[in-house]
Order: sequence, then structure tokens, then C-alpha cells
Amino acid sequence: MTRLSLTLLAALAGTTAIADAHLSYGPRPAYLIAQMDDSPLKTKLESCAAQTPARTGFSIGHRGAPLMFPEHTVESNVAAAQMGAGILECDVTFTSDLELVCRHAQNDLHTTTNIVASDLADNCTTPFSPASGDTPASAECRTSDLTLAEFKTLSPKMDAADNSATTPEAYLGGTADFRTDLYSGNATLMTHAESIALFRDLGAKFTPELKSAAVEMPYNGFTQADYAQKMIDAYKAAGVPASDVWAQSFNLDDVLYWIENEPEFGAQAVYLDDRYEAFDEDEGAIDPNNPATFKPTMKDLADMGVNYIAPPLWMLLTLENGAMVPSAYAQEATAAGLNIITWTLERSGPLASGGGWYYQSVTDAIDNDGDYYEVLDVLAQDVGIVGMFSDWPATTTYYANCVGL
Repeated sequence: MTRLSLTLLAALAGTTAIADAHLSYGPRPAYLIAQMDDSPLKTKLESCAAQTPARTGFSIGHRGAPLMFPEHTVESNVAAAQMGAGILECDVTFTSDLELVCRHAQNDLHTTTNIVASDLADNCTTPFSPASGDTPASAECRTSDLTLAEFKTLSPKMDAADNSATTPEAYLGGTADFRTDLYSGNATLMTHAESIALFRDLGAKFTPELKSAAVEMPYNGFTQADYAQKMIDAYKAAGVPASDVWAQSFNLDDVLYWIENEPEFGAQAVYLDDRYEAFDEDEGAIDPNNPATFKPTMKDLADMGVNYIAPPLWMLLTLENGAMVPSAYAQEATAAGLNIITWTLERSGPLASGGGWYYQSVTDAIDNDGDYYEVLDVLAQDVGIVGMFSDWPATTTYYANCVGL
């Protein structure tokens, strides 16, 4: 590696594995609690100010800690582990030579790395095009445009792009105001295998997500089944027990493949439910408050062997008389015996304006950043989620430790 080795970075984090004495909430939980309206929940959270942080599987690092660190980097995941995230995520995709790497999407290199301003810019599926008049700047760069060796030469950055840019260097900007570039320098990309080694050294468990390919499958003879199997084989080769792995996919067929072909891993496979994408538009879309639209039904999923389901958090909540309560979706999933994980607590910016996409079903009940904890409490206590993805895991870790999850 051209930067600090994974072993050295893990050592700097206080591993193997991180002792509780190395964990820290930092200032964010106290900041959020101070914003809350007076309530029994606020009083309870305030009473835990002196608690000793402890790692918890309820707190899941969403691509690490990307509120402030470039996602899917060593540094982002070390930060998440230091905040007590008991489970860490590698979104898995592949390079042109079929090596598995951690990226949120196969075609996100133009927004998550420096590729458009590097010597590899011409490898991109769609090289950088500058903004002109009403036409925004654009590019599309895929991991499948590169070999693993080429991928490892890139520098990661915060996920963003400046669509008004007229040069590749300017296109690398655009970081959202509620994030920061302060910790972007010298961040370290990871292969899937490197993520397994790092997460284990950090004392965390694993939730890899098999990402949809941007290329047509099969790709050079590499089938979807090969892809799903290759991801699981990496954990088997590393000697990681299936009980420590929650393999995820938005593709139900991937989940069913693991259930049938790798039943030990399939028992904890997570169906990421994105049927909201056609919400209220096409047949088969889910209305979270109308069980007649759940196709397959929650019982159908359970009968297929699915044990975990993970929708975005807004699908689990609705409002009754101005109060946040579980949606019909949440109630049906619970009735079918499905474990619920949800995402992503701190993916949006400040909540004063209603929270954006992630909070669309409860916007009228949200008006300040303290409402992160109000939402989390309803999800944990009333919906009964078993895990929460967050872009800043300290928030969730503090809550879980305080209420005894």
C-alpha cells in the first residue's frame, strides 16, 4: 500500500480488538440532546452523560462514518469503530479483473475518488465533460473500468461533485455544507478482503452489501451467482463465522441464493427493500400503510427463508395525531417474525427543515436536530428494530448504551 498499512492504522486505533477504554462518543450526542424539546426521553439521555461507552451491534457504521470521513475508507471505518459501532459495512463491487472492492456503487468513482483528474481519467466509461450553458458537468467512472492495481492508485474523497465545474479539478468539489473535507487527505481505499481483515482487527462484525453491477451480467463469464458466491467465499476463506456476517442485497434473488446455497450465511442474509422506488406509480410498489401493496407479503418472505428485512427508516414510521408511530409495513414485518434493520439515521443534513428524503413520512413532526433521538427512540422501542445504520455511529451507540439495547 502507498499509505499507512491496514495493520498500522488498526494499531493506531487501539486494536486488536478495541477495548472499551478506547471508545469515545465525542461531542455530537451531547449536542443533539441539547437540541431536544423537554421530554422523558431527553431526561433519560441526559442522565447517561457519564456512562462508559461500549461497543454494540445495534450501532452499524454506514460505509464507516461518512458524515466526516470519505466513505468505505480505512479511516472512516476506524472512526466508526472508535464510536462503538459493533457492525461495519463494505458495499461490494468488482473491478475489470473481477476483484472485489468496497464502493457504494460500481459506477461512483467520479464522485468518490480523484479519477477524473488522474492519469486514469480516459479509462472512464464516460470521461469528464465540462459544464456548458444549461448543461451540467458530467462523468461516469466504474470500478469495472479499472484493474485492481489501477483502482488502488486512486485517492478517495467525500462523495460529491461540482456540476457547475469546467475543469476536472473543480469537479472534485461540491461537498455538502453539512459534511466536511477536513479528513479527506490521505484516506485509504479498501478491497473487500482488506475490509474483512480490518473489521476483525477492530473487533467489529460484518455487513457486506452485494451491489448491483453497472455492467451487463454475465460479465466476461462472471455470473450473478458467481458474484454472490465470491463475496461469501471471502469470509469462509478468512475463517469468519457465518454468525458474524449479515450479507445484504437489494436483489431478493441474491438473498434467496444465499439461503439455498450457503444456508449458514443465508440465515442472516438481509433483504434491502427498495420497492418504494415505484411508490404510488407502478403496480407492485409499496405503500407502507397499505399491506395490500406488499408483494411478496411479509409472510411470503418469511416462508422463503428470509429472516431480516431492511427498508429506509421512513417506511417504518407514520403519523397519528401528530405523533410518530409504526407504519403498517413495520407491523406486518413484525407479525411475520422478520427482524428489522433500517437506514440511515444521519444521512440527511440538519433536520430543521424536516429531514428530507429519509424522514418524508414524519416531516411534520421534525423541526430540530434533537429529533434524531426522537425518531431513533420510536424505531427502537415501538417498531423494534434490531439495528440502525448511521453516518455518525456515536449517536446510535450512545442511545443503545443508555437504554440498554
